Amino acid sequence: MRVPLSWLGEYVDLPDDVTLEHVHEALVAVGFEEEDVHLSEVTGPLVVGQVLEFTPEPQSNGKTINWCRIAVGPDHASDEADVRGIVCGAHNFAVGDKVVVSLPGAVLPGPFPIAARKTYGHVSDGMMASTRELGLGEEHDGILLLKDLGLDPEVGTDAIPLLGLDDAAVEINVTPDRGYAFSIRGVAREYSHSTGAAYRDPADAQSPVARQGFRVDVADGAPVRGRAGVSTFITAVVRGIDASRPTPPWMRSRLRLAGIRSISLPVDITNYVMLETGQPLHAYDLATVAGGFTVRRANAGEHLTTLDGRDRALDVEDLLITDDDGPIGLAGVMGGERTEVSPTTTDVVVEAATFEPISIARTARRQKLPSEASRRFERGVDPAVSRPAAERAVQLLVELAGGTADTLGSVYDVSIAPSAIFLAEDRAGRMMGVDYTTAEVEESLLAIGAAVEPADGSFTVTPPTWRPDLLTSADLVEEVARITGYDRIPSVLPVAPPGRGLTREQSLRRAVSAGLAASGLTEVFAYPFVAPARNAAFSPVLDGPDAATPVTLANPLDTDAAEMRMSLIPGLLDTARRNLSRGLLDLALYESGSVFYVKPGASTGTDFIPVGAARPDDETLAALNAGLPSQPRHLAFLRSGSTVERQPGQAAQSADLADVLDDVRTAVRQVAAEVSVRQGRHVSLHPGRTAELIVAGEVVGVAGELLPAVAADLDLPRGVVVAELDLDRVMALARVEPAPVPISAYPVATQDLSLVVGADAPAGEVLEAVVSGAGELLEYARLVDDYRGEGIDEGSKSLTFALRFRATDRTLTAAEASEAKQGSVRLAGERFGATLRD
Repeated sequence: MRVPLSWLGEYVDLPDDVTLEHVHEALVAVGFEEEDVHLSEVTGPLVVGQVLEFTPEPQSNGKTINWCRIAVGPDHASDEADVRGIVCGAHNFAVGDKVVVSLPGAVLPGPFPIAARKTYGHVSDGMMASTRELGLGEEHDGILLLKDLGLDPEVGTDAIPLLGLDDAAVEINVTPDRGYAFSIRGVAREYSHSTGAAYRDPADAQSPVARQGFRVDVADGAPVRGRAGVSTFITAVVRGIDASRPTPPWMRSRLRLAGIRSISLPVDITNYVMLETGQPLHAYDLATVAGGFTVRRANAGEHLTTLDGRDRALDVEDLLITDDDGPIGLAGVMGGERTEVSPTTTDVVVEAATFEPISIARTARRQKLPSEASRRFERGVDPAVSRPAAERAVQLLVELAGGTADTLGSVYDVSIAPSAIFLAEDRAGRMMGVDYTTAEVEESLLAIGAAVEPADGSFTVTPPTWRPDLLTSADLVEEVARITGYDRIPSVLPVAPPGRGLTREQSLRRAVSAGLAASGLTEVFAYPFVAPARNAAFSPVLDGPDAATPVTLANPLDTDAAEMRMSLIPGLLDTARRNLSRGLLDLALYESGSVFYVKPGASTGTDFIPVGAARPDDETLAALNAGLPSQPRHLAFLRSGSTVERQPGQAAQSADLADVLDDVRTAVRQVAAEVSVRQGRHVSLHPGRTAELIVAGEVVGVAGELLPAVAADLDLPRGVVVAELDLDRVMALARVEPAPVPISAYPVATQDLSLVVGADAPAGEVLEAVVSGAGELLEYARLVDDYRGEGIDEGSKSLTFALRFRATDRTLTAAEASEAKQGSVRLAGERFGATLRD
């Protein structure tokens, strides 16, 4: 929220020497975060001038310029006649018109510094400025004529304060629970809380007028949806306005500083009142309204062309304003084009309503149409300010647009008063650790506008209508702490209770991450949203009885990434592509995070989402919780480029499947588990260079090299290797507690074992047989060679294993090691028909 200081000063007393820093400090003290400051982009000298004479001069380029003599007053003249010569390309002025002159040294928005310069054969000693050049609007068809603003100042008058260009604004961050601060009214009240300055509520300055006769029907189906979509709906008619009148400079300046561009006088008035009171309003051209208004939900298949010119297909949950001919506005979001106020409009209907926050928020997101109105409605608008805001808009339309207030209008008000809250006198002190007196608690609650009824040791507190966020006693305690000052809350470091700490899973996840980082890999975090095609390429099974269904977003941030990820690999590939595009070729990456999918036969729960603004009952909430997708934590790896850089006497070594399998083993060892591999298949990985990852006999992941076609499609080089495993499942299959490995002081006995097996025998399973057959004396075993060629029968292969034997209580003899090795040969022979290689 941007708050111009001159506007703020109308409703709260500011010091004579007020600064932007002072206002920010005061608002920070009551819980608002400082965002920015906004100063005028115009610096002087900027003065009022009068056209004395001008001479049109056609140019060779077909353009006609005017050589003008402009009176600027004795304090700004360049000659004895108080006149400056200025070249101007506009033609919308006449002799005697008063204009805004930017003299040399002035700076206009852009920044655009002004200096005397020679052009078209003359020295132009300044510039006559247009509305857009001054930052007051978008008009640039000619220079700004002060008579069009209803101004007739003396020549030489400083134009900066005249046009409101000397104002400045502070910007604060308004949290979703404090929507009342999206207004000058709300911010002025908060400044008063912080400083004690006198506050004047702009809503109190408007007296309600009895208006009737304008038909308003509310047909929202509230009994079905639980809560009505509208609680107040005020209309007021103003006749005989001149919609073509210019918006006064002071109003344009305030709107500009508040971040809203000037459009037309009637629209500017509704925006001005919205910023002032926090109540969004809309003005309709009465001549285009058929009959009265009806507030209802959209019918299936209905369309509405909104003020931005877009034809919008409406959802049955969208709340509408309609007349007898159909929709004329998306309630609380944006009006319709058919009833738009135009320069020829003479009679308008002003509407000020209070709409249900959830309904408006859903419509704005569904239609991808955020607006200043929806921002306020979805945070909660004070229902008691609807009538004062409508009256304020009527007042300004009468004063500025020359209209006449009519008694035609309507008042619909079914708003419910806030519920009272019980608050024990000592609750604030117990929660905040501060010794608040009873008087301090009561005064703080009265200051925020609450009604307080003291009782024996407690208060009955009724929150003000503009604070829908105050629902419990804890909310009231927060207000007491805020108003009395956060600086009174002591800083006490809590003592952690004994016997607690990280869970087993948390400790194991940290150990995995620490082990991988220590091994030289870099952890990355990718977005969880992916394109459907990427999900299909890397997700779990998508067809058959074990099919997993992706989670599709109803309102994705990016329509090209409309699904939640079912695999971490697409995110790693995007990260790799981004790094490769920046010249980082050697990558070793990993990511740990959740994936999302719906198991076979499960529902996402979308069938249970309640319509309208109704709060779900317990049964519906249980159905929604049951429909949450599976969210296991996965761990994924990617390697690309070289693992060993080229150097003198050493060729570069490219990353391959063996490297990423070592990464997998490093991770699995951190959770006290062992992983084995066997040949596998994957739709996006290279046949013959793909492995299944197995822990405790269960497949928990996959590793392999990207298919060349997949790598080329992603602008990645050949040889990118990836792996992914279900970390939650690995931790579940691992030993509950890591078993300590004793360190033996006795020497090892090493032997090699070469077995001839069928070519289709998985090497990993043969290794398991070797380990199991060797018994407890085997300390270490690893496959070191896979030979197929001369001396080996066709259809067979020779697998060589390096074995290491050791005993914990004695030095092994060669015979003992050989006997253990023979156990490996026997078991491998039983399982795979293995024989010793000659």
